[in-house]
Amino acid sequence: MNAIKISLYRGLSILLLAALFCGTVQGQGRTEYLLEKNWKFSKGDFPESVNPAFDDSKWETVRIPHDWAIRGPFDGNNDSQNVQIVQNGEQTASLKTGRTGGLPFVGKAWYRNTFVAPAFTKGKKAVILIDGAMSYPKVFLNGEAVGHWAYGYNSFSIDITDKMRVGKNVLAISLENLPEASRWYPGAGLYRNVHVIITDEVSIPVWGTYITTPVINKDFARVKIRTQVNSLSGNYNGLSLQTTIVNAKGETVATATKKLTTEDLNEFEQDLVVRNPELWSPETPNLYAAVTKLYAGNSLKDEYTTMFGIRSIKYEAEKGFSLNGVYRKFKGVCNHHDLGPLGAAINVSALRRQLVLLKDMGCDAIRTSHNMPAPELVKLCDEMGFMLMVESFDEWKAPKVSNGYSHLFDEWAEKDIVNMIHANRNNPSVVMWSIGNEVPDQSTKEGGKILKFLQDICHREDPTRPVTAGMDRIKDALDNNFAAVLDIPGFNYKPFWYGEAYKRLPQEMVLGSETASTVSSRGVYKFPVVPQKMKMYDDNQSSSYDLEYCNWSQIPDDEFMMQDSLKYVIGEFVWTGFDYLGEPTPYDEKWPSHSSYFGIIDLAGIPKDRFYLYRSKWNPDKPTLHIVPHWTFPGREGKVTPVFVYTNYPSAELFINNKSQGRQSKNKATSTSRYRLMWNNVKYEPGEIKVVAYDGNGKPVAEQTVKTAGKPHHIVLESDRKTLMADGKDLAYITASVVDANGTVCPDAENSLNFKVTGQGTYKAVANGDPTSLELFHLPKMKAFKGKLVITVQSTEQAGKLNLSVSAKGLKAAVLPIETR
Repeated sequence: MNAIKISLYRGLSILLLAALFCGTVQGQGRTEYLLEKNWKFSKGDFPESVNPAFDDSKWETVRIPHDWAIRGPFDGNNDSQNVQIVQNGEQTASLKTGRTGGLPFVGKAWYRNTFVAPAFTKGKKAVILIDGAMSYPKVFLNGEAVGHWAYGYNSFSIDITDKMRVGKNVLAISLENLPEASRWYPGAGLYRNVHVIITDEVSIPVWGTYITTPVINKDFARVKIRTQVNSLSGNYNGLSLQTTIVNAKGETVATATKKLTTEDLNEFEQDLVVRNPELWSPETPNLYAAVTKLYAGNSLKDEYTTMFGIRSIKYEAEKGFSLNGVYRKFKGVCNHHDLGPLGAAINVSALRRQLVLLKDMGCDAIRTSHNMPAPELVKLCDEMGFMLMVESFDEWKAPKVSNGYSHLFDEWAEKDIVNMIHANRNNPSVVMWSIGNEVPDQSTKEGGKILKFLQDICHREDPTRPVTAGMDRIKDALDNNFAAVLDIPGFNYKPFWYGEAYKRLPQEMVLGSETASTVSSRGVYKFPVVPQKMKMYDDNQSSSYDLEYCNWSQIPDDEFMMQDSLKYVIGEFVWTGFDYLGEPTPYDEKWPSHSSYFGIIDLAGIPKDRFYLYRSKWNPDKPTLHIVPHWTFPGREGKVTPVFVYTNYPSAELFINNKSQGRQSKNKATSTSRYRLMWNNVKYEPGEIKVVAYDGNGKPVAEQTVKTAGKPHHIVLESDRKTLMADGKDLAYITASVVDANGTVCPDAENSLNFKVTGQGTYKAVANGDPTSLELFHLPKMKAFKGKLVITVQSTEQAGKLNLSVSAKGLKAAVLPIETR
């Protein structure tokens, strides 16, 4: 690790990431400061706060990343939107109340930070790098404007050398969220990290390296590295570059040195060879580090490390997608950027928890819908093994919302695409770019020209990856050749059009860029159990039998069937991996509903039943046997209560109170019978249901039981982490379950739980996964939803032990200790 102990922008290893987030990373000629502590914040418009002498003592002190709107309160009138909907050829207005989550994110706000960068002296260079700020950030340093951006999801950097002072500096950033600017909760504030980077007068700029691997075989890989260099004085004489490639063990596997010539145009190009390369894949996420040292004569001016992977990707007509020469289909999910009760404020622990859950499900790919991702997500996907479709926009020139990206497109689209690609093109997890989602321009005369404009930028900046877009107007996209222009035609919710698209498109391949949109509420079961489209109930919930969906969508089984049947379909990205704030379809006109129902995993991070349906299909190496529903239905005695089983075994037998209900085998009669075992005529009687699974030879290999719960008796706590880093940011997620005297979860328990953290930790947030709950995430109390909720605790910067206590009236309390190191 000593060889790569320097400041990084992209692809940090976990250890280096931890070092960076402590505040400062220093290397030869380069120091990076993470401005995370002691920010002053106030909602409202304070243009006078750019003055360094401005008194901000009464402002709130916050830590970045920060989402100022996540504390609520929820209100259906926050950003309510009149949306034009076309039905049966007629356009009508529809009032959407929870479309952006019912949180008060609209308005202006200011942040101020006073910092000292000791590494900055006369003749040095200073750059500020902002990973994302929602929205329209304007940046001031020491009272003067230094730069701005518009799109809240993108990373951008500003050269602040001329305004930087030796000693104390005052940074001020203004932000503004407009109403009707989003179709989901966008977050508010400096919700991603802010860096200040100090280098010598000659240095490598932000995102200054570009690594490709044009030749890969079992014996060697050719690694091509292009490295830009900047000089404040304009003098590039005598510069040379030494690059060393280091493997995960810290061993040097290749080196190269090159002198800069006039003909190089301030960019070094080096070719290195790595023998016996260890390839990157979701199953083996091997990473290398390219350690670059920039010299002027014998003087080391800069040292810069780029993490990368060696892997080959190929997209072929009829054959589909291959990684390292092995054909495979994407088992992907779409995710919005919010982290549930944490809002949009990025946190590495929260992201890692999401990825651990997705990995367990068998997911191997993520679409960053519908915007550029946080750098931390991309780095984790490199390290943990997820393929990424990095997406840019939800709008082009034709608007979906009145203050959306359409207003920015002409001025900002190319800048935003270039930054997106430069920030992410060295990451092996990134396997394709997406230039848009369901843009109405699919149906306009100039839509094809816009598509080509954006795709050409992607090809220019990164010729190694193809370009896709999520298309929902499939007839228009096929008829006007819009779909024919894309490298990878991506279709949203059109599995039964795949055959037609394949016949008509020159690419001879199709991607399910957004699939399913099945809706469900964890632990909620509705009767009768039948497929239903846009079904609504008085309680604003959806059934977890996984047969309810939207006007435009399908159940998971329909997509599974087409993925299995058609070789040229290269995979799917399910909408969505996690529930997210906003878009509470089908209840987006019926308050209170503030979060989506689409997730395979709920807003608290608890898997829904659908999780096990996907795992039974996507993760054959992990035995899955899951019973739907629970078996506590007082008042349903003698009524038909179907039982579904999600399993990767071919058959199973159901027993109710030890009486066999028969054996079911998967078959091709319907899409659901291919992937589920279903006993549709079972009548409810309290007691115990048991499922025995059989392998292909008819041998019993696994069993699962579900019991009828008694009265709520006590609380059980289970943490996803046993120890935390004492860095003031690490998180543990503790599931609190209300159980009966025998330890069976009470599936209808709604007890109000209270939380207290003592020792070396703090209470952070809580969520119960109920889309209709208006209880606030940051308060240390919440009702259980269907017997469960999840509490998030955070470490302090002192090692020791934290204790979480959870209590409720009438229940035996619980205490859980967690070590911090």
